[in-house]
Amino acid sequence: MALRDLIFRATERVRRAVGARPRATDWKVWDLDPSDRERLSPSASTDCAKLFYAHHGRIIHKWIHYLDIYDRHLAPFRGTAVKILEIGVFKGGSLDLWRKFFGAEATIFGVDVNPECAALVTPPNQVRTGSQADPEFLRSVVHEMGTPDIILDDGSHRARHQRVSFDTLFPLLRDGGLYVIEDLHTSYEPGIFEGGYRRKGSAIERVKDMIDDMHAWYHTRATTTPARDHIYAIHVYDSIVILEKRTITRPAGIQIG
Repeated sequence: MALRDLIFRATERVRRAVGARPRATDWKVWDLDPSDRERLSPSASTDCAKLFYAHHGRIIHKWIHYLDIYDRHLAPFRGTAVKILEIGVFKGGSLDLWRKFFGAEATIFGVDVNPECAALVTPPNQVRTGSQADPEFLRSVVHEMGTPDIILDDGSHRARHQRVSFDTLFPLLRDGGLYVIEDLHTSYEPGIFEGGYRRKGSAIERVKDMIDDMHAWYHTRATTTPARDHIYAIHVYDSIVILEKRTITRPAGIQIG
């Protein structure tokens, strides 16, 4: 075992002994032993978690609590001809996980600004090189792969990049599809991520606007997002949001009996 692993585990035991919360930022980059995995992932028995922990090969970086969330929202698409677009390829392991999770009929595309990522893929998965802040590039990928059912933004996490990607891709998402924005905690980080607590323009503030816009039937504030007419549900978790796209009509109440 590497010295850094020993130091990390020893530090975590001390933190656990004094009641401190485990350092979530380290969960995804350290080799955890089985007891750590069970402790940090209460839903380790889900199919997604099983596939994640059994994975060998290209590196996957995910927050552990995402695994249960993936299983809850993405499982209905398993075994279908689902089309998935993931922004951010990194080491390529995530695309491999999705292939195992969704099955042989899935169409899986990844995009990344780093040209080296183009080699980190096993067909039939595909990788295209370009910026998530380039609308023309994003539209060309969708034109090639077909209308996506699931879009996952795990790219640069920069506020303006997230905005461009959403504004470009959400209209191209299939009705009934899911738009996922990961690592929303970066919305609170200034500097490279262009974030900050309640800083306008960040992804987390955009999500808050969507909640207001979803209820635009009941107030006079102008909408700034497609939420009123095209977002059926907003599932907000620690650092990740799942947006369900569906054409919405004005809500109506009914009384029976």
